[in-house]
Amino acid sequence: MYLAGSLLLAGCNASPDKSADETRPATQAKANGDSLIFADAEPGSRPFTETPILRAQVILDHLGFSPGVIDGKEGASYAAALRGFQQANDLADTGKLDTATEQALQRWREVPATRVVIIPAGFAKGPFVPAFPKDAAEQAKLPALGYRNLTEALAERFHTTPETLVALNSASTLVGAGRPFRVPNIADIDQSKLGEDSRGWNGTLERLGVAPQQPAAAKVVVDKSEGVLKVFDASDRLIAQFPATMGSSRDPLPIGTWKIQGVGRNPDFHYNPKLFWDVSDSKEAVKLPPGPNSPVGVVWIDINKPHYGIHGTSEPHTIGRAESHGCVRLTNWDAARLAQMVKPGTPAIFQN
Repeated sequence: MYLAGSLLLAGCNASPDKSADETRPATQAKANGDSLIFADAEPGSRPFTETPILRAQVILDHLGFSPGVIDGKEGASYAAALRGFQQANDLADTGKLDTATEQALQRWREVPATRVVIIPAGFAKGPFVPAFPKDAAEQAKLPALGYRNLTEALAERFHTTPETLVALNSASTLVGAGRPFRVPNIADIDQSKLGEDSRGWNGTLERLGVAPQQPAAAKVVVDKSEGVLKVFDASDRLIAQFPATMGSSRDPLPIGTWKIQGVGRNPDFHYNPKLFWDVSDSKEAVKLPPGPNSPVGVVWIDINKPHYGIHGTSEPHTIGRAESHGCVRLTNWDAARLAQMVKPGTPAIFQN
């Protein structure tokens, strides 16, 4: 298999199936004990020189100040991640990789920007959905809304894009079990820290490179002007920040103070065309199975306003660059991380 990419449209303004959390079979769990651990490989002869931006993005991701997709490029999400890190560390809020910020990041200088790994068989075998249907009625017939191919799965596992994987390797690089592959340095999780495996959530965390243990959130703040979701602890200290897509002119972000009512991990999704202004009402409502290519990704965090929530996406590269149907949309890996930080009753403040 050669490197290839895939995209899928996402949406909001519908409801996941809250009652199915314990009853639906796991969709992301490891099969037959196959490992999802990416062992280190020999770097190989192809030269690689990391850039300051790529290195900074990897470190910021490690620290919970997500740049969105790790791509080695300057952009709004990267600048926002720098500002979040600067605010949390009492640095000048420049949004630039200035001297003071570089010095602060030097505490993690031992963290390389990339690593060469061996793709494990358990990860490489999927299952995948190569002929992913566009129509929701056809998607509803699938057992799960999984990745289209191994490259898409690798991109999510290492918080990047298929295009970046091509740049780190080459368009002719073979992708498959047992093959060496250069990726952004997103570490494997500590499997000993995994908890209850409801609906295959442990496998999802492993496939997204998201540690199960995260600091507890005392409140989350969705800031429309900054385009980010901020997480604060009980001391009102900024401990994490994620770029977000939030609302549109037709479906504005519901400004106000809300509360998180629950967290749906690998949720089913009730797709109701009547709630979407850009979908024909002649389409039938359907129940979509879970999976990373679900319209709400791998997580639905419910708030106490009907049809609104915080969720993942099947299009991580669009975060901060596209509109939503009123909800707050994060990359799947950021949504999974947030899911481990919040609980019912956590305040969620949506502000301009």
